[in-house]
Amino acid sequence: MAEPHPLVAQLRFARSEFARGIHAVPEDHARIRLGPMNCLSWNVGHLAAHEQRQFLSLPQGVTPFPDIDREFSYGAPGSTPELSRVLDAWHKITTAADPWLDALTTRTLQDHLVRDGRPTRRTYGNMLQRAIYHYWFHTGENLAIRQQLGHTELPEFVGDLDDEAPYRPEAPA
Repeated sequence: MAEPHPLVAQLRFARSEFARGIHAVPEDHARIRLGPMNCLSWNVGHLAAHEQRQFLSLPQGVTPFPDIDREFSYGAPGSTPELSRVLDAWHKITTAADPWLDALTTRTLQDHLVRDGRPTRRTYGNMLQRAIYHYWFHTGENLAIRQQLGHTELPEFVGDLDDEAPYRPEAPA
């Protein structure tokens, strides 16, 4: 099997860093809200909802977890879900999205999402970049929450980028 597009590799690295940032968080700590911030478990559900929408619902027309979409989409009310529940959904959604992501090419990343039979201004490449940046945003937020909760020995910087997601040029279109 060919390597995935370099941006897909970067998404997978962002996912792994997000997971590393919540590793070993106790269930009760994952559900604590500090001030106006969402809790860690809500953020996991939120990223699950984002992946589902961007990589399953919009391009493929499938939404395996409509409850995740309703509860954790942008603008949904804050809640304190069980971490185990949202992590399970996140794993299933990312696994379901991977075959579609693996098929992306430089050419298809330039294609525009089509809604109601008409192309939008959103490209699949922009959708992929938005997901990557979204992961980094919430990875930082989650680590700040963990610091406020008194957690120690947290990841201090980006993980092993050189081995896990090194720069790779795009293949010619």
